[in-house]
Amino acid sequence: MLSAGAFFGIMGYISLRGILLTVSLVLALSAVVTLPIVGLAIQNIRAIALNTLRQALRMKVAATFIMLLLVLLPIIGLTATGDGTLKGRLQTFLSYGLSLTSLLLCLLTVIVSIYSVTSDIEQKQIYTVITKPVHRFRLILGKLLGVLLLDMGLLVLFAAIIYSITIYLPVFHGANFEERKQLRNEFYTARASVVPEQIDVSKEVEESYKKLEASGQLEQVFPNYTRKEIMAQLSNRARLMKRAAPIGRELVWEFHNIKPLDPNESIFVKFKYDVSVTPPDSQVYSQWLIGDYRQIRYGAQSETPIYRDDRKDPIRTFREIEVPADAIAQDGYLAVAFLNVPLNNTVVIFPIEDGLEVLYKADSFTANFVRACILILFRLIFLACLAVLAASFLSFPVAILLCLAVFLTGTLSGFVLESLDFLSANVSGVYSYTVRPLIKLLPRFDEFNPTKFLVPARLLSWSLVGKVAAFMVCIKSLLLLIFALIIFKYREIARIVV
Repeated sequence: MLSAGAFFGIMGYISLRGILLTVSLVLALSAVVTLPIVGLAIQNIRAIALNTLRQALRMKVAATFIMLLLVLLPIIGLTATGDGTLKGRLQTFLSYGLSLTSLLLCLLTVIVSIYSVTSDIEQKQIYTVITKPVHRFRLILGKLLGVLLLDMGLLVLFAAIIYSITIYLPVFHGANFEERKQLRNEFYTARASVVPEQIDVSKEVEESYKKLEASGQLEQVFPNYTRKEIMAQLSNRARLMKRAAPIGRELVWEFHNIKPLDPNESIFVKFKYDVSVTPPDSQVYSQWLIGDYRQIRYGAQSETPIYRDDRKDPIRTFREIEVPADAIAQDGYLAVAFLNVPLNNTVVIFPIEDGLEVLYKADSFTANFVRACILILFRLIFLACLAVLAASFLSFPVAILLCLAVFLTGTLSGFVLESLDFLSANVSGVYSYTVRPLIKLLPRFDEFNPTKFLVPARLLSWSLVGKVAAFMVCIKSLLLLIFALIIFKYREIARIVV
């Protein structure tokens, strides 16, 4: 005889097994039913995409843009002069070449995306498609996929041309060994940057504000200023004092977690001086110590060398000091010390924004170039989704104007936002709650411009690429596509007249 517990246990096991078998059968039957449907949907989307691609390649505007780039890119590479140096030539070509390629591909994406949808409606070709039956969402997805295939193909082609010209220009100009070394260190690389940390001066600023207020000098020193503006002025002065070296005194900056790609390469200290009194020859004498300064400051034992550099540099001009990367300690520590030698007879100041930074190789030029091209592709994906959305409910001319307005605003978004900030502070606060939030919803094309990283050889990290992909593609572009699918689904394509 089975006990009640054993009986219910067996029945529960049988029931659970039956439920699992039932679920498995349902899933299997669902797969058998849905797989052909999914396959048919994919086949329809692929056919529409290929047809859109062929249609785009037959368009005169596409052929014109392609020919323009094929002709202009080599001409720019051969004629670019920059500042007269080989590095300047390369920077000018890379900037103009990538900017021109991005601009023409963006325009081409907008035109082709809108035309592929609106022309089918205006020429009534859509009637033969959606009565196959081909669902409207497949039509939109197919059109979008065709445009993106065109974009990826052309982007790979012209990126390869730009990369090849950039690599072989030094050979064409007969660069010597020193020029090649400079290009390898300052152009054909991807340098990460570290800057001194901002010093907390809030306590000092608060004390200065209270002293001025107590002495009654606040209105005299800062007439018609708000408290916020006064605090900002005082903070800026206090930080500048922390970055000022009196005669015979030194400044020391300490950095941590610096990890160069190759310890056998060089690191660079980029700096710019300002002074309280301009020297007669506008030159500043200095002594620099770069390395593990803990040996001097704390008496610590270290095998990391300290490199000394006595030099003379012009004021208000960017300069670089190159030292071997073994100046960085094993734990990633690096110190940069500057001594204002008595010969100067003036206080030397390092500006807050760009006074000093340490640059080191963190990746290769090729990897940086590939990531820059991916940023351009993200821009094209966004514009393609925007154009499809505009074409889903607007005519061709109106959709073109809308997309160009969005593209221009995104390209100049930094300037537009600064202008709106000025207007909101001096005219009305309405701008801060209407136009400004709308512009912030648009992609910041100027903020993520690839030439901002490639031309000065700055590292374009994968984390930044991932951030742009998350916001520009996965959120904004996807939302535009969803709106396009919804609007096009309920749009009246043809009206029945009895």
